[in-house]
Amino acid sequence: MGIQWYPGHMTQARKKAEETMEFTDIVIEVLDARVPAAGHNPMIDEMRLFRQRPQLKILNKADLADPKVTQDWLNYFNAQPNTKAVALSCKKAGDANKIPKLCLALTPHRGTHLKPLRMLILGIPNVGKSTLMNALLNRRVAKVGDEPAVTKSQQRFDLSETMSITDTPGMMWPKIEYESDGYMLAASHAIGRNAVIDEDVALFLADNLLKTYPELLNKRYKLDTMKLDATKMDSIDLLEAIAKRRSYKRHDGLWDTEKTAVAFLTDYRSGAIGRVSLETPQSRKTMIEQNMPHEMTPLPQ
Repeated sequence: MGIQWYPGHMTQARKKAEETMEFTDIVIEVLDARVPAAGHNPMIDEMRLFRQRPQLKILNKADLADPKVTQDWLNYFNAQPNTKAVALSCKKAGDANKIPKLCLALTPHRGTHLKPLRMLILGIPNVGKSTLMNALLNRRVAKVGDEPAVTKSQQRFDLSETMSITDTPGMMWPKIEYESDGYMLAASHAIGRNAVIDEDVALFLADNLLKTYPELLNKRYKLDTMKLDATKMDSIDLLEAIAKRRSYKRHDGLWDTEKTAVAFLTDYRSGAIGRVSLETPQSRKTMIEQNMPHEMTPLPQ
């Protein structure tokens, strides 16, 4: 069974977001640049399209993601109607300052004293919505934490006399459809630890990175000096190699898999492994096709 996480307060968060959407001109969806499709809440599209609101997609944490893959995602999102996508890091000074102008470009009829621009920030937990809000206002108004679901209620602020912005709690959806999405979100710390087993998530992440970034794993963990090759090992081999490298042993003399898993996940989340992305537009397309019922599989073009 795949990972599922939908705390009770998120039902209320969705209802409140639906109410606020009526008085919103544009939706700012904040995504983790490393998992922009897995981290997209489909309920946001339902609410946005019902009110016919344009969207600005922010691929945040772009400094942690593979720049080439991020560009592929920008091309993908920018091809969608009423959509503008931009990659940035809300922690970098000045990056957030681009956002109001991008929103005005999508809503040319707003941004005046008679018709102020009303922006609404949405997204799943722990993607940087509160950090974005603080950067836009140039002061700390939203609580920021390294755990999912820190923000519990909406907050509205005026950016100027002609612009306002509302921050919302991180919002998951009731059922994650694809098993790999749950693991990608857990690896990226968008899901509470009470809903996951760190070792399982670390094994998933190790398998992904062994296939896509073996050279970064070699560089980070010096596998070649241990007579190991990231291209010839599996996820269990990798975590054992990390445990040996760092001497993570339990009192009974066995390798400490839990401590190793947490350390490996922390290395990924902090960017210590390097700039990596867990999905691409092509890998996303392939994954969806592989999970389709046989009779729905698209015919070759």
